[in-house]
Amino acid sequence: MRNLLGEVPSSLPDELVEALLESDAFRLERIVSLGHATPPGEWYDQERSEWVVLLTGGAGLRFADRDDVVEMRPGDHLVIAAHRLHRVEWTDASRPTIWLALHYD
Repeated sequence: MRNLLGEVPSSLPDELVEALLESDAFRLERIVSLGHATPPGEWYDQERSEWVVLLTGGAGLRFADRDDVVEMRPGDHLVIAAHRLHRVEWTDASRPTIWLALHYD
């Protein structure tokens, strides 16, 4: 048995992305961020829709079709439709931000 909130490295030069479950129809990932953000000028344009929930930490998401940053705290979740341009503006630099991300068709 593993714990979703455990096994967090003390140093994270890059986000940690781990596949937890995967099939042809979906991919469930645990993502651990520590002060990470999408590089300036880059946007995610994903083939699949994504449901994401924040378990710990905090994050700010920006969508190309909105002017504001969507701030996420533990327990917050949302759906990002396929091909909706988005980016991570910031994640908490003082403690790990742990996400669950479900990519599906």
